[in-house]
Amino acid sequence: MQVDPLSSTLSALADPTRRAILARLASGEATVNELAQPFDMSLPAISKHLKVLERAKLISRGRNAQWRPCRLEPEPLKALDNWLEEYRQLWDRRLDRLEDYLATLQAKDETKEDE
Repeated sequence: MQVDPLSSTLSALADPTRRAILARLASGEATVNELAQPFDMSLPAISKHLKVLERAKLISRGRNAQWRPCRLEPEPLKALDNWLEEYRQLWDRRLDRLEDYLATLQAKDETKEDE
């Protein structure tokens, strides 16, 4: 069964270790050893996390002699941001309406106090 790209992205982002790896890669390429440094886990465990990120197309691995530096791939994150933007706009409109309604209620209360 093929999983849609957005589901792959969200699934990969569900793990805090993978999010931390992406945060590190946001500042530039890194090797597996460099990515593993801050974590109290084995290199094979880090490699498993990297494979999940790679399958979700959130990272890619280059080749530089014997090194395979990892780099962040922004497209899946952009797609997620676009998807979330629809909900941001929805909630912004709802909160704007709520703000207007509360202002109306407050104005009515002030009018009653002035009477």
